[in-house]
Amino acid sequence: MKNVWIKAAEGDWNTKRNQITAAMESGADFVFADAADLPEIKQLGKIKTACFFSGEKTPEDADVWVWNIPILAESDDEKAETAELKQMKEMKAAGKTVAAYVDIQNKKTELFAAAVGKTADYLIISAGDWRIIPLENLIAALEKYDVEIITDVRTDEEAQTALQILEKGVDGVLIESNDMSEIKKIANTVKMSGCAAEALVPARIVTVRPLGMGDRVCVDTCNLMTPGEGMLIGSQSAGLFLIHSEVDDSPYVASRPFRVNAGAVYSYMKVNDITRYLSELKAGDDLTIVGADGKTRPGIVGRVKIESRPMMLLEAEAEGKVLKVILQNAETVKLVRPDGKSVSVTQIKDGDEVLVKIEEAGRHFGMQVTEKIIEN
Repeated sequence: MKNVWIKAAEGDWNTKRNQITAAMESGADFVFADAADLPEIKQLGKIKTACFFSGEKTPEDADVWVWNIPILAESDDEKAETAELKQMKEMKAAGKTVAAYVDIQNKKTELFAAAVGKTADYLIISAGDWRIIPLENLIAALEKYDVEIITDVRTDEEAQTALQILEKGVDGVLIESNDMSEIKKIANTVKMSGCAAEALVPARIVTVRPLGMGDRVCVDTCNLMTPGEGMLIGSQSAGLFLIHSEVDDSPYVASRPFRVNAGAVYSYMKVNDITRYLSELKAGDDLTIVGADGKTRPGIVGRVKIESRPMMLLEAEAEGKVLKVILQNAETVKLVRPDGKSVSVTQIKDGDEVLVKIEEAGRHFGMQVTEKIIEN
């Protein structure tokens, strides 16, 4: 997931507070601020903080210490270290989370930033008018190192560009803006950028069979879903069904657009690039909401309800594979047709088509692996 940082180190406290509040309401991850403002920031809500390190007054309450590291002068020994860089390395060795702030002005400062990035946990780049080439070079140079590259942006357009550089993009952005609307727009762009679309395909139903009683899981989320949205659920990691949310109106039960009646406790649910067992989900966990068009967005588990209910088995064929899912036998449990409309499991029949996600690799502890795995 890409990170959103908000810079709130200039202006009076009211200006800073408005910036921070707008960012927090949009899901920002870090506030880059003055150490003196940390007590007030903590009163606004729970969010990670970053501050410039000072030898006289260390921001011990900050989550990340930041060094503004000057580049050595031309006359200095190129292999020497600045005092700031040496200090940063010592702090990291002591177990602190450290960041380097580098203002890219020319090729030499770019090369210096690449060298510093091999030590820092975060490399914060001020790129000025050079928004692409230096970042391309830094992303390539630091690809194998455990550092996150954060670049400053002032507009949503700049954020979109930074997130697409070399296809991978930067790991996050530092928002430098007083425009509350722009702050929220940038934050939304960053959060949605990490959500890859799923390639959904039609599968033909070949079996619909009522079963006995079993334990099923309802996943109640902190998010409101829209028609066509749900979650990818299934008995096999190689093939998952798009199970629709309870957003549809019903003459018997009120709409619950925050809920997916997801299926039997053993089932897989896809969350980002991994799978989770429904039985292990708990409040506060991440989840992935998927639309009929394959577009995804992040969600949060609010509550998980496991209850004993009558179940039914559905089998479907797609791309030469037989996929299975066991769901509650109830009118409100629905799958999604290729046209994006929902269909209840109580109305579905052999020959009907529903949307599924096919994956070639198997799963080991939820992660994709290329090995022979048989799931029946």
